[in-house]
Amino acid sequence: MTVVVVSEDPDRIWEDLIQFREAMEWPEGSKVEVVDGVVIVSPGAGLRHNLIAEGVQRRLYSVIPEDWGIFQMLSVAVPPRLGMFIPDLVVASMGECASSGTYIAAPRAKLVAEVTSRFTAERDRGSKAAAYAAAGIPLYLLVDRWAPGGPTVTLYGEPKDDVYRVLSAVKFGDTVHLPKPFDVVIDTSEFPVD
Repeated sequence: MTVVVVSEDPDRIWEDLIQFREAMEWPEGSKVEVVDGVVIVSPGAGLRHNLIAEGVQRRLYSVIPEDWGIFQMLSVAVPPRLGMFIPDLVVASMGECASSGTYIAAPRAKLVAEVTSRFTAERDRGSKAAAYAAAGIPLYLLVDRWAPGGPTVTLYGEPKDDVYRVLSAVKFGDTVHLPKPFDVVIDTSEFPVD
């Protein structure tokens, strides 16, 4: 059993949260994130979720520079927002990732992508989007399988403070264009629907 005492000192809260996240034994296959200072454990993603992430990854690999990588299960830290997120995909320089420990600082990411699940949809649309924007991640691709009006894909960019500008929003079946440095079109008609 591991016991971690979280400090009341605001300067220590981040370190205590990360220590707690890394010290505990979590259920195998689960995703452990810190969202707004709360440790959240989610079940592993299902097949449709993974097929969507793999489809996006496949398109991105065709356009990224050789010294960039596309990572799944890479933690992205946003300490000012008390966030440690595990996006479905992170595009970042392999050199910067190699010099990191167990996570990378969010500003190192060129793009993050989240595929919503029933468990994560609200956080992916709200807290995570705000944190990614606040960290200055240039592009956020949200594949929202559980959007109220039906499955959608929203590309966010031009972060300012904790808000992104919507660059594109399409329903499943349409295409979405990721601007430079990617300059690639993703055909969402290939995404499986629940």
